[in-house]
Amino acid sequence: MDNFRLMLWLGLGLALWMGYQAWRLDYPPATPVADAPAVDLAVPTTDSLPELGPIPDAPGATAATTTEQGLPTLPGAAVQPEPQANTRQRLIHVTTDVLDVDIDLNGGNLVSAKMRIYPVDKDRPDVPVTLLSPDPADLFELQSGLRTPAGGDEPNHLAEFDAAADSYVLSGGQDELVVVLQWRGNDAIRAEKHYNFRRGSYHVKHRLVLNNGSAEKYAAAAYSQLVRVHKPVERSFTSVDSYSTTGPVVYDGEKYEKLDVEDLAEEPFAGTFTGAWVASIQHHFLAAAVPPADQPTAVRASVRGNQYTLAGIGPLVEVAPGGSHSFEMSLFAGPKLQAQLEKISEKLVLTVDYGWLTILSQPLFWLLSKIHDLLGNWGWSIIAVTALIKLVFYKLTETSGRSMAKMRKLQPRMKALQDRFKDDRQALSQAMMELYKREKVNPAAGCLPILIQMPFFFAFYWVLIESVEMRQAPFALWINDLSVKDPYFVLPLFMGVAMLFQTRLNPAPPDPVQAKVMQIMPIVFTVFFAFFPAGLVLYWLTNTLLSIAQQWNINRKIEAAG
Repeated sequence: MDNFRLMLWLGLGLALWMGYQAWRLDYPPATPVADAPAVDLAVPTTDSLPELGPIPDAPGATAATTTEQGLPTLPGAAVQPEPQANTRQRLIHVTTDVLDVDIDLNGGNLVSAKMRIYPVDKDRPDVPVTLLSPDPADLFELQSGLRTPAGGDEPNHLAEFDAAADSYVLSGGQDELVVVLQWRGNDAIRAEKHYNFRRGSYHVKHRLVLNNGSAEKYAAAAYSQLVRVHKPVERSFTSVDSYSTTGPVVYDGEKYEKLDVEDLAEEPFAGTFTGAWVASIQHHFLAAAVPPADQPTAVRASVRGNQYTLAGIGPLVEVAPGGSHSFEMSLFAGPKLQAQLEKISEKLVLTVDYGWLTILSQPLFWLLSKIHDLLGNWGWSIIAVTALIKLVFYKLTETSGRSMAKMRKLQPRMKALQDRFKDDRQALSQAMMELYKREKVNPAAGCLPILIQMPFFFAFYWVLIESVEMRQAPFALWINDLSVKDPYFVLPLFMGVAMLFQTRLNPAPPDPVQAKVMQIMPIVFTVFFAFFPAGLVLYWLTNTLLSIAQQWNINRKIEAAG
């Protein structure tokens, strides 16, 4: 198989891949059919916390079920009375340099989060991305609380909290802002929710502090959960959002798993793990609840109607009379900034969904980031990384380039053999192999560099699609967003012209049909790349230009050597 036949197969592979993506657009996953009557999503319902598996290390605990209010029931716990309707009129507002957050005192939960420096559209900088929302049509909340088997009032995510102020602002001289909510169940048992916000960070450190002023031991287990209305992404061939995962994900301490909402509707996910966390992801953004890494957590994910819940509850902790205990957890609501995610949990960076090419995409992104720190422009960083990749494989591509240059030089003799044996393909094939052997030419030598480039091509594709750092990143002139297509299709046209010129430097395939297909391949690639992110086209254009320069230099040397 020569280099040109391989190019044809690779082109076919790319066409099939694009066809598969188009098929996904035509047949997107169906929205789960509601299996329960419509509920008022403004009020926490039985969906709010699913039935959980065994609670780790709970003394005498075998299983946790749920009450009619959606709360986990511990052994010996009394059924909670029906809560009053939550009017969501007790909101406190928190403003940092990167977040606008609403906390509902009816539950003490994070119910709204807007990304202050991430606009929905570059042309509308005053409209920020909204991640968490109390809107029933787009419900997405981070809830937390404590459960106790003792019965009576408890500081769960339905309880009433109070705060010292209606609004909190991280001022210019502050690096940290702590919001404290108080709950008083009775004169003896008190609890506080602490939300710790830091400048420039989307990581919210969360503490539930229980103070036991009674004369008896008091046992409690902390839980956190994400509740979200599932809205499948509208698929579009020209939208990069179409190729990104949206929905619930779980890390069980060993592996990362994307959960299918349709499957959860039929069979909920449940298990007890150490080092687990749950998250709900979408293109470029996520919300996550991360318990302490050394804590066993009972995790459950389930669906009812159009709403899914991801929940985790920790072990029962006994608080001595007159004592207190602080339950720690990390919450995150923001863009998938890999440096911040890694500080919370090393594996939380897996929510940046590079797919099966993560092993290549993550090092490429790391290299891109380091070069960006020096150049300050993602476009020039892409060009620099492309040049470095080309340099790393220079010797390999030079060897194949020499073989291709020798084949180009043999073109007249090959044409003579074709004319001589035009009616005997077996004899032609044997004569060609003898010619290759005599001239020490390996027609397959050009295949390896292309095979090496293709994984990097797809890895770069996912880096540019998934990395929020590339979102709305400008390059130069008319390219003001490297993560979307070139609005004027100039880069794809340049790339097509460069590929056409590159085919002129390489020997033409001996088969006339293959030769014609090779001539139209630049046109086919130009059409495909017209809808790819401008950053990816910039990478392929740079790679093509460097390959042209290298092959031209090799051809010149071979011809000069006679």
